[in-house]
Amino acid sequence: MPKQTLEVLPDTFVIHSLPDDAQIPTSVFSAPVYFIGKTHDELSLVVPDTIQIASDESDGGWRALEVLGPLSLSMVGIMAQIGSVLAAAKISIFVLSTFETDFFLVKQQDLDKAAQALHKEGYKVIL
Repeated sequence: MPKQTLEVLPDTFVIHSLPDDAQIPTSVFSAPVYFIGKTHDELSLVVPDTIQIASDESDGGWRALEVLGPLSLSMVGIMAQIGSVLAAAKISIFVLSTFETDFFLVKQQDLDKAAQALHKEGYKVIL
């Protein structure tokens, strides 16, 4: 089976942590791409750095590699295989999933290194 193609999104992202009872700022919903995760303990938002959010903590400078899909929910090991390649290259990741695909966020300064590691293992990366 051929390996996946990943495409780098043009935005630079910020990961925000807010209290679990925080309201989601309306500006989030105007972003071209955003992710919301909520647990009993926190609310996490991943948004382009053009969206300003007052959060308890934030970590910026992330770039997103989208696994081009759609991927079937029955596919096994996609995240593990790509994650292993990036881990072997000593690249920290923040992973997000949707119904149709997965996104691997890497720090801006690691983007070229990530692309090279993935290419070396047979993945196609569109920068």
